[in-house]
Amino acid sequence: MRTLIALALLSLLPGASAAAQQACAHGALDTRYCDADGDMVPDVPTDPKQLLDPDTLIYSYTPLEDPSVYAKMWDGFIVHMEKTTGKKVRLFQVQSNAAQLEALRSGRLHVTGVNTGSVPVAVNCTGYVPFSIMAGPAGIHSYHMEIIVPAGSPIQSPKDLKGRTVAYTSPTSNSGFNAPAFILESEFGLKVDADYKTTFSGKHDNSILGVVNGDYEAAAVASTVLDRMAARKAYDPAKIRSIFKSKTFPTTAYGYAYNLKPELAEKIRQAFFTYDMGQDQAMLKEFPGQEHFVPMDYKTTWQIVREIDAGTGVKYDCK
Repeated sequence: MRTLIALALLSLLPGASAAAQQACAHGALDTRYCDADGDMVPDVPTDPKQLLDPDTLIYSYTPLEDPSVYAKMWDGFIVHMEKTTGKKVRLFQVQSNAAQLEALRSGRLHVTGVNTGSVPVAVNCTGYVPFSIMAGPAGIHSYHMEIIVPAGSPIQSPKDLKGRTVAYTSPTSNSGFNAPAFILESEFGLKVDADYKTTFSGKHDNSILGVVNGDYEAAAVASTVLDRMAARKAYDPAKIRSIFKSKTFPTTAYGYAYNLKPELAEKIRQAFFTYDMGQDQAMLKEFPGQEHFVPMDYKTTWQIVREIDAGTGVKYDCK
């Protein structure tokens, strides 16, 4: 079931043509990309004709919550990226993970933050090169997967979810689907759509508000979204109760399209690494404790996420 849902989502993306397939080492990547250095991310094309140098860079942030909240939050960073790259930068507010992945693969999206669970799909199927993550004094920005229920629910532990309905967010979400599905089966013996039913809310905030309002018996969500929404007073924390908290996972990865000109890609990296989040009150409000963007290695940082995908039978079939 989990594998079929993931493949159904990926089928929305354009497939690679035979002409685009290259005679090179691919690793786990789609055949339209090369991985000669073995770092598990797409190499820069060797053909200069395939390189992009757009006048306007299109930037987006992962579609986790109300896009209007994040539109103004990125203003300072976008101005900084424009100064650093010498390009115009426009914010593209994607409404779903599928739309974001499709925009990346088609070349309509150049720089973006991708949610944890979608990063392996973006890398292998869309030519995404993640290179950075937020960090603060406590280290890189990470989060827990939590399973929440209404405060007055009789459900006390994950074992009590048997026969119930659990709200997940989307098939490519780590905390909103893959991690909880894997943990419920491996640690508690509960199989998806066998021992409990599932429904998809679309976003973490939908799942949280659904539990608050009693629409969902339980939901799996990211702790960072819980915290941000509570800080904005988008819900009353007293109306929910957490019955499970996982180990930490890396949060949103930031990266760019593999076929940008190397000089431009380097300027984009500089824009992230030289931005002082600690002086941006709008960003600090949404990401408390995070002060800057730091380098990140996909091969090692996302290993735990890839292992969960493998354990749940997810295949990155990009055709």
